[in-house]
Amino acid sequence: MTETVDALAGLVAGGGVVVLSGAGLSTESGIPDYRGPSGAARRHTPMTYQVFTRDTFARRRYWARSHLGWRMIARATPNEGHRAVARLQRGGLVDGIITQNVDGLHSAAGSVSVVELHGRLDEVVCLDCGNHTSREEVDRRLREANPGFDARVAAVNPDGDVDLADEEVAGFRTVDCALCRGGMLKPDVVFFGETVPAARVARCFELVAGARLLLVLGSSLTVMSGRRFVLRAAKSGIPVVIVNQGPTRGDGYAALTVDAPLGRLLPALADRAMPGAGGGPGVVGAGGLTGVGR
Repeated sequence: MTETVDALAGLVAGGGVVVLSGAGLSTESGIPDYRGPSGAARRHTPMTYQVFTRDTFARRRYWARSHLGWRMIARATPNEGHRAVARLQRGGLVDGIITQNVDGLHSAAGSVSVVELHGRLDEVVCLDCGNHTSREEVDRRLREANPGFDARVAAVNPDGDVDLADEEVAGFRTVDCALCRGGMLKPDVVFFGETVPAARVARCFELVAGARLLLVLGSSLTVMSGRRFVLRAAKSGIPVVIVNQGPTRGDGYAALTVDAPLGRLLPALADRAMPGAGGGPGVVGAGGLTGVGR
């Protein structure tokens, strides 16, 4: 592992790094990945935007499941991987962070100007009037509306949804927007079938275009939402490095792939790559990484 860290550090130490993170970065915070070693296989179909907005029962089922799952997400704290990324940013090596996660843990670890591609679970938006409310406030209102609701949670998913039987949500009561009195509330995250705001995508492409290196952390790159940035980097001749447990759909575009626990590798990488560390900037150039760790 030492040689791998040295190879990574040699490139990262040159700065100009843009991080693209996925659910695998948060597994050591207790939030499971869909597809990694700790993956929580769904026993129900993910909620789509179309079903959420059109089906009253499906919407109630989602809020019941998400109400319980949110409690677990809210208790999660940044792990050593999140903190290492924040250290690299403070040290001037990471220019930008794009995350596919909705848990807010990059910001909680001290990272700034994080582009949260799929939004954040700790914010709620009214689909009628556009008002934003904190999830804590909506959670309080849901608890007041459902004083006896205490279903057992079998598993929580990265988006804060949980596995819950339909009979357990039959009596669950949802709440509406408190500002416009009746507007439909939705967690401010991008659902399946929903489009990521164009300005947000444009900002991500802008970060990638200005990067010297795209560093993918904990993403299988299965969906195009994140993989498109790897494709853009590769097309532009920007080196791509992928650190993930298990193969990804971007491996063929990477100069370096590393299969390792992020909570162990990233702190070692930060120690080695930061200014004043033994390796120093530019120990290994992009060309020297090709094929290493693959």
